[in-house]
This record gives sequence, structure tokens and C-alpha cells, in this order.
Amino acid sequence: MNGISINHNPEEQLLTEMGVRSWPIWEKEKSEFPWKYDSEEVCYLLEGLVTVTPQGGEPVSIRAGDLVTFPQGMACKWKIHVAVKKHYMFK
Repeated sequence: MNGISINHNPEEQLLTEMGVRSWPIWEKEKSEFPWKYDSEEVCYLLEGLVTVTPQGGEPVSIRAGDLVTFPQGMACKWKIHVAVKKHYMFK
């Protein structure tokens, strides 16, 4: 298990309860890079298409409309196929 949790097209009520629309926004062009999560991150993709491959794990596709939780301590590789714009919050 890679520990990545994806909620495809969550209800607007859930996003409102979580305060997602008030979170900071991060944007990145098409690219590839390694990443390590020092703390848990929850993000909501507004735009984009990404493949995240956890170290020693299977690739996971994430796209616009997905609410995603990445576990603390996970090392991975991000491959951004279509430029990303996301709300994010580190816990």
C-alpha cells in the first residue's frame, strides 16, 4: 500500500467543511522531480494531470477534481503531464 488516499470528485460540502478554497495555491508546469513529504499533505487539484510514484510502489494518477492525501515520510517522484494548479495544506 502506498498510503496515498484519493477522493475523486468530492462533494462541494466536504470541500467547504474542510476550508479547501481558503488554502494556499501551488502551480507547476509540466515537469518531473523527486519529492519527500516531511508532513502529511492534503491537496485539491483545480487543474492538471500528474503521476505520483512512491519509492518502491506503484504509480498513482491524480487529476483535476481529486482531493488527495499524501502520508508523512513518503518519498516519491512527481511527473506532471499537464500543468498543475492546486490548493494544499500541510498538517
